[in-house]
Amino acid sequence: MTKKVAIYPGTFDPITNGHLDLVARAEQIFDEVIIAVSDNSRKNPLFSTQERIALVDHATKDIPHVRVESFDDLLVNFVARKNAKFVIRGLRAVSDFEYEFQLASANRRLYSDVETIFLTPLEANYFISSSLVREISYYEGDISSFVPKHIEQALAKKWASKKGIS
Repeated sequence: MTKKVAIYPGTFDPITNGHLDLVARAEQIFDEVIIAVSDNSRKNPLFSTQERIALVDHATKDIPHVRVESFDDLLVNFVARKNAKFVIRGLRAVSDFEYEFQLASANRRLYSDVETIFLTPLEANYFISSSLVREISYYEGDISSFVPKHIEQALAKKWASKKGIS
């Protein structure tokens, strides 16, 4: 029997409870889930790739059959290298669908063996995005219900260093 490997790609800048909800759901479906942290500098992430990998790794340490890696090329190339057949994508709202559908179609055109699986987070996590979390944390708002404690602390430390506060 072939091992069912799924790739969950993203910037994860930072990983949120919504992301973690999808990872936990995917882990119940697939034999292995690889969280693929994008090393795309054009997105200008707040955290470095290595910091994001460490934060995601810590956040998922108690979820079995999950590992974290980075990639810096086309997603379908990474999928092929990992002998995966599935890509996990989250849909928070109807507005996400058109963009995600385009990505899924392009990925299948580039690599016909890939299948995109769309998952929706719990209703409590629908509105959470990394950019929203970054914005709230920048202004020192309460993000404790949006991210794990270590992410909250990492954001506070990152913003303090960027603002020149020690």
